[in-house]
Amino acid sequence: MRSRAESMNQFAYPAYQALSDLMLPLRHGAALVSRSLDAWPAIAQTPQARALRANCDMLALAGLTHARPPFAIDSIEVDGRTVGVTEDIADSTPFCSLVHFVKDDASLSGQPRVLVIAPMSGHFATLLRGTVRTMLADHDVYITDWHNPRDVALIHGRFGFDEYVHHIIDFIETIGPGSHLLAVCQPTVAALSAVALMAADAHPAQPASMTLMAGPIDTRINPTRVNELAKSKSLAWFERNLISAVPYGFAGGGRRVYPGFMQLNAFLAMNLPRHIDSFADMHYERAKGDQDTADAIRVFYEEYFATMDLTAEFYLETVDTVFQRHALPLHELEVRGRKVEPSAIRRTALLTVEGERDDICAVGQTLAAQDLCDRLRPYLKAHHVQTGVGHYGVFNGKRWERQIYPRVRALIYDNEASPTNVNARAQPILPLQSIPPPQAVPEPAASTTAQEGAPDAPLQAIPPEQMLDPATSADDASDQDERPAPAAQ
Repeated sequence: MRSRAESMNQFAYPAYQALSDLMLPLRHGAALVSRSLDAWPAIAQTPQARALRANCDMLALAGLTHARPPFAIDSIEVDGRTVGVTEDIADSTPFCSLVHFVKDDASLSGQPRVLVIAPMSGHFATLLRGTVRTMLADHDVYITDWHNPRDVALIHGRFGFDEYVHHIIDFIETIGPGSHLLAVCQPTVAALSAVALMAADAHPAQPASMTLMAGPIDTRINPTRVNELAKSKSLAWFERNLISAVPYGFAGGGRRVYPGFMQLNAFLAMNLPRHIDSFADMHYERAKGDQDTADAIRVFYEEYFATMDLTAEFYLETVDTVFQRHALPLHELEVRGRKVEPSAIRRTALLTVEGERDDICAVGQTLAAQDLCDRLRPYLKAHHVQTGVGHYGVFNGKRWERQIYPRVRALIYDNEASPTNVNARAQPILPLQSIPPPQAVPEPAASTTAQEGAPDAPLQAIPPEQMLDPATSADDASDQDERPAPAAQ
């Protein structure tokens, strides 16, 4: 039997870390030279200084960081006024913090509570900074801030797919009943599993709605290069070549992980010409003097090159269950020995969103969740394919803000718990059990309108269906977006 050390790449992480440490003084020196030019504006505007700064930027970006960048959401605009925002830790485990973005305006305290489930796929939760900023104006937003496993000591145990699912359930319980979920990319499978388990238990904190965006629910549909790679090798191959141990000297020293730098290399390789062109554009714009354009590219890559590792068990279990065995769509997925059945979901509204040009999770893969939730009523389901966007355009950028987000907001508000009213005076409907029995009405001594000798008319109960104002009753027939047939990418 092979040992754990023999079944992983023992040299990948130590070699990377040695090279990173060697490059660090050069990168810091380049950043120092670049910032020093700001002290002499006259010199900084010369062609030679601009070229020097462009070269320094390239060298400063020639490396990765492993600490989460700040969300840097200090304020937002709501109805034309500025509202301050602070971060609060609502709950925390060794592997994740539940970050709550608290607004300092008391009038916004009743907004729908939304849990944004960030992917654990090599980048930090700050990759969804734009998603959170957009949603904050209309929602009370929480997000899963996954910790870098290389900073988590071995004493805290394993973190696999099962633990991921139960983190979601625990955080939903922390937020409380009536909350809403929004999962982006990889965690859509875990989010759907968590809601299904809660529904099977009739959990009182089942979310009111669930939005699944660009996720690999069923990767048999329109398989992408990522999907094909995941099936082209055995699980043992992935463990032997891609799993390495965190070097000692870090808090998580000795923990087996899928290193973030390997994940980033895979992402870069998928669109290498585009990234090379972006760096060339940044150098050209900086040397030309267009600082704003160059800064925009630099800021993007500073975020993109902030990487985190994945625990070996989570990575391998995800490859096995999601990409190789397709356990969820085949109704074979189990979490801590319990089978996950999306058919149990009856109360949580579902919106699935896909990008027309997504080359990571192709059109149709997220839509599969609609068929899995086959006992969910049609008016609680909706699907949207956004034209002209790739994977990241589904949750970031202008089309997200202008075309996708309004649909997400509508689903959340349509399923936000609120009393149903029967008339313009906003009197809430009382359950029949709480209506007191009718009291006996004393017979009047005389009536000036009753005919002489006519028998008294008996009191008749009003049928329940006539107690509601038909104009305010809910209409179960809701229009749905037409579902396009999955198209080959």
